[in-house]
Formats: sequence, C-alpha cells, structure tokens
Amino acid sequence: MENQSLHDALKNCSIYCNNCLSSCLKGYNYQNIESCIKICIDCISICNVSADFLARNSLYSRHIMRECVEICTACAEECELHSNIDDSCNECAVACRECIEECKMFMNQLLIA
Repeated sequence: MENQSLHDALKNCSIYCNNCLSSCLKGYNYQNIESCIKICIDCISICNVSADFLARNSLYSRHIMRECVEICTACAEECELHSNIDDSCNECAVACRECIEECKMFMNQLLIA
C-alpha cells in the first residue's frame, strides 16, 4: 500500500487513543481527566477518517491531514499532562507525536509533487 507508514501511524494513534480512553474511564477522578477523554475521542475519529481518505486517494487528503495534525497535537499535549497518572496517557502522547510527523511528511510530499 502506498503511504503505508502514514496509514500505520494513523491506525496506531487510534489504537493508543482507545487504550488511553479506556484507561481514563476506569476509576480515575473524571473531572480531572474529562478533557483527556474528550480529545481522545476526537483523535480516534480524525485518525480513522484520515486513514479512510488516504486509502481511497481522496483529493482532500491533504486537507484532512492538516486537521489530523491539529487534533493529534492537542491530544498529545493533553495526554502529556496526565502521563504521570497512567502509562496509557504517555503511550497515547507518543503515538500522537509519531502520527503528527507522518502526516507532516505526507503533506510535504504533496507540495513537492
């Protein structure tokens, strides 16, 4: 598959966000992590939509990747705030950062082409 590393990063990010979300919903003080839960849900959605756009070579892939970078950045920043509470928050932040880099490389390739 073309752009396999980007596709893998998007799916990975979605998986780690799901893990973080599940962990956050287990017994932690909900008020302290409500924003983490919400941004993880958004990040899961945008990564899945981005992977769909990528898979079908949509003309709007670059546009959706910009949005993905923005949401993954917000998710990484939020999860980094909670990384001392649970390893899944740290793993989510790392996956988001990797996804951001892959999205940026993809967008740069489109500018060159």
